[in-house]
Amino acid sequence: MDRLLVLVRHGQSEWNLKNLFTGWHDVGLTEKGEAEAKKAGEILKADGLSFDVAYTSDLKRAQDTLTIILDELGQADLPTIKDQALNERDYGDLTGLNKDDARARFGEEQVHIWRRSFDVAPPGGESLKDTAARVLPYYEAEIKPRVLAGERVLVAAHGNSLRALIMEIEGLSGEEIVKRELATGVPIIYRLNEDGTVAQKQDTAV
Repeated sequence: MDRLLVLVRHGQSEWNLKNLFTGWHDVGLTEKGEAEAKKAGEILKADGLSFDVAYTSDLKRAQDTLTIILDELGQADLPTIKDQALNERDYGDLTGLNKDDARARFGEEQVHIWRRSFDVAPPGGESLKDTAARVLPYYEAEIKPRVLAGERVLVAAHGNSLRALIMEIEGLSGEEIVKRELATGVPIIYRLNEDGTVAQKQDTAV
């Protein structure tokens, strides 16, 4: 039994390019982001992978990334489930601010704490701990059972919603996961044991 789970962060978005805090704001992919998604599809196709079901967030940049990947795989009609449980972390009052402007306004140390601590939320927004509190119950209820039943599952989502998943799958602490960088449009391929732990991991960025 394969128990295949592939996670992909969306390709570069318009606000990634502008160095803005994006969160739940719904922006599209750049041309580079579309090319990254296409490359992700090519990587998965070259590995001979296909899928039984896909999950994505309620946001366009993740959905568009998934669409491009599935087109590349010849699986455009794959059953796809969209849910805001997989949305990016909500950056609250930082949403739409340039990261350099935010540092000038709030101080470099404070912005670093908001971005890279596990449990400190920006004003009006979510910490990574808060994000995990909505992502992980969804994973446990909806995604993990299908993987453990032998279905091949693809998830296209966001840096922080995927960090929450990786923390759970790899058994990492909050302090460990905040240090993990996720490149845009790069598949991480897991094969799980029957208890949901990692049997094999392939990071295609390496």
